[in-house]
Amino acid sequence: MAVITFFSAKYCNGPGIAREVASKLGYTFMDEEEVLLETSRRFPVSVEKLKRTLQGKPSIFAKFTLEKERNVAYMQAALANIVQTDKMVYIGFGSHLLPRDVPHILKVCILANRAFRIERASANQGISEKEALQVIKSEDLALIEWTRYLSDRGPWDQRLYDIKIPIHKTTEAEAVQLVMENADKPALKTTEMSRMALDDHVLATKINIALVKEGHNTHDLQVNCTDGNAVIKVNKYVIRLEHLQNELIKIAQAVPGVKSATSRVGPKFSQPDIYHKFNFELPSKVLLVDDEREFVQTLSERLQMREFGTSIVYNGEEALDVLEDDVPDVMILDLRMPGIDGFEVLRRVKKQHPHVKVIILTGHGSETDEKLAKELGAFAYLNKPVDIDVLAKTMKEAYQKLQEETSAED
Repeated sequence: MAVITFFSAKYCNGPGIAREVASKLGYTFMDEEEVLLETSRRFPVSVEKLKRTLQGKPSIFAKFTLEKERNVAYMQAALANIVQTDKMVYIGFGSHLLPRDVPHILKVCILANRAFRIERASANQGISEKEALQVIKSEDLALIEWTRYLSDRGPWDQRLYDIKIPIHKTTEAEAVQLVMENADKPALKTTEMSRMALDDHVLATKINIALVKEGHNTHDLQVNCTDGNAVIKVNKYVIRLEHLQNELIKIAQAVPGVKSATSRVGPKFSQPDIYHKFNFELPSKVLLVDDEREFVQTLSERLQMREFGTSIVYNGEEALDVLEDDVPDVMILDLRMPGIDGFEVLRRVKKQHPHVKVIILTGHGSETDEKLAKELGAFAYLNKPVDIDVLAKTMKEAYQKLQEETSAED
């Protein structure tokens, strides 16, 4: 019996079609919300963070935190476990987390041209066609970012699906019938071979979780299993390749069910970038706030060389804008800046996000300033020019304090 996954453009009634298919076939229906709830139940991540991973604005700290890679690994593992039960219909972003090489999984795409979708969006929401177009563009952007992140392909690429149904050219009833006819084909029947392929995929998801828990960026790795034998491909250049491969093999071999593990370079290994491993002892979300551009850019580079994850803004307004979407672990904050100064930024940060550790780094301070900064909740007060080792040590201490506080709350 088949597992059928749907991925749908907005305003094509993909969920309605998927539900009708499930009802007519007598299959279990699951939507994205249910899968996210199951993921959150099995792994230490909230539904809201999972939703942001799927649809939200990319974090400015993304390349340092591995939060997206970790959450994707969790969702992939949860969904792989779910679809081990046959006779299931699922619709959502997670359909792209299931492999194409499991024969009894049928991948369906529901789409329509823009004119059709604009008309539906306008009617459903009671908005103008111009407004509907903006809504559709925004919705499509999330789909584009998701599929390009996973496969470097657009969301409507034929290679991602078994069936593409343009709903502006066919009725929904015909779409349901087409999916049902394909689901009933002998090629979609669960066999011992297709079951083994799914079991290997489940094992690969377990290896991915083991890797990401050890700080490895699974977006730069590709794990494939065949009959319990794992192959880990490295798709990003790394200087000490043999050392990394030995570490990856050791982690994979410790996963229950793995018979053997090997590693080799993948097709993207020669890309002009460098593989980074996550360091759990250092903050990966550090926001540098300083209007001296050359100074703060150099400081950011020096801290990244020491494995701190840094992002830069050049004034207080930009810092407060960032905090609306991304809350840093540690903030390095100048006091004297045009517009909103460091004191006001510090005041608002500690009011809205008291756990954020703020380190004042200023070239124009005084004892009075230091006293006020400490009263407002600054973790430390340093003067320019700063010894980079002193700053790094202070940042590490601030992050350790943050971890102690959040652990106590948990």
